[in-house]
Amino acid sequence: MNRATTSSYSITMRLHTDPDHGVVGAVATAIAGAGGIVTAIDVAESSNTRLVVDVTCSAGDADHALELERIVGAIEGVEVYKVSDRTFLLHIGGKIEVSSKVPLKNRDDLSMAYTPGVGRVSRALAEHPEDIPRLTVKGNSVAVVTDGSAVLGLGNIGPGAALPVMEGKAALFKRFAGIDAWPICLASQDTDEIVRAVELIAPGFGGINLEDIAAPRCFEIERRLRASLDIPVFHDDQHGTAIVVLAALTNALRVVRKELSAVRIVVSGGGAAGTAIVTLLLAAGVTDVVVVDRAGALCAGDESLPPAHRELAAATNPRRVTGDLHTVLQGADVFIGVSAPGVLKAEWITEMAPDAVVFALANPDPEVDPAEAGRYAAVVASGRSDYPNQINNVLAFPGVFRGLLDARASDVTVPMLLAAAEAIALVVKDEELNPSFIIPTVFHPDVPKAVASAIARTATPRDAQAPEASEA
Repeated sequence: MNRATTSSYSITMRLHTDPDHGVVGAVATAIAGAGGIVTAIDVAESSNTRLVVDVTCSAGDADHALELERIVGAIEGVEVYKVSDRTFLLHIGGKIEVSSKVPLKNRDDLSMAYTPGVGRVSRALAEHPEDIPRLTVKGNSVAVVTDGSAVLGLGNIGPGAALPVMEGKAALFKRFAGIDAWPICLASQDTDEIVRAVELIAPGFGGINLEDIAAPRCFEIERRLRASLDIPVFHDDQHGTAIVVLAALTNALRVVRKELSAVRIVVSGGGAAGTAIVTLLLAAGVTDVVVVDRAGALCAGDESLPPAHRELAAATNPRRVTGDLHTVLQGADVFIGVSAPGVLKAEWITEMAPDAVVFALANPDPEVDPAEAGRYAAVVASGRSDYPNQINNVLAFPGVFRGLLDARASDVTVPMLLAAAEAIALVVKDEELNPSFIIPTVFHPDVPKAVASAIARTATPRDAQAPEASEA
């Protein structure tokens, strides 16, 4: 049985078996026969009468994991004593912690790190607030703020359930850019309350990363915070996605030898990500982009559209095309999906322009199966890690904030976003570029450094307090 597996559904089964190593082989064979992948077999205990064996395997989903447990338990001479979900085990106690950067071994250490010595530093900062980023954690800290209203593909699950995601985001900030990030999960989905809460905590942070806040509320929250705060505010679901999409598209068009200014692009989805992608594409020189939502193509003059969509329609669709996704897609060079699973039928790609580019980015299930799309499109990208060309925001936000913090920027500008996209694209060298490699891996060490440098260079005297930026 062929079945896609993932480490997200990795389990360890503790088995009590007869003292016969042939039984262990039967377990491995049964798991493989049921579509699982055995990744480790460890004998925990051994005696003349019993073996205690830990078998770790990957399943496709929760139901598949239960099926593997049932199949193993049915083997003669095997008792499934306990099953542990390795993803849940990893989250026990949370994924991040606070640690001290200075020694606190004796009274002398305490007298400098805390009272009375710290009072000298506080008095100095009261007189010279411009030194706060240099002498406190503010200069290297970001608040990851959510209301839990649009978490991954899970929807409005609330701030508590969103906390593991925000912890993960904070861990990524530290891993890829050395930034101390703090999960801030707010128990409100009221725009005024969210804005005020962030304004109140802002003095302790060098930047604000808005995360998993539903549209259209996220647009107003970002706009108001940018107007009221003197530190950068970045909505990763919008601008992080847009940066990586533009970087990947730049390289995809290098593969098919087309110019960004000459291609016709269809974007499926007019939410936060779709709006930001379109805005950045237009800034990069795209001249023909059409946005399609559930009701069809957005077109200027349609007064039935909500305000955010009316604004988007006014900036796009210069040919005033109408109709559903299938209709609008005919003759297009590029499809970018940030909408819903299964909205694009693979055979429709044959009606696009030759050497079509397809980015199916809905997660966890894309608009079209990448393998199916690959039969018709010249270049395919998705948000999934189990296919080539993963569009992943981790390529953008760590380096973006590293550059913003190093430059002590007070704002995020469109030229910064364009520079970040170009920096990511250029990490892929000409000799590396091919249809299955248009975007670097998130673990490429040059990515955060290149993005940080590009952001810091683009910071102008108007939106930066310090003209120089240190290397990430």
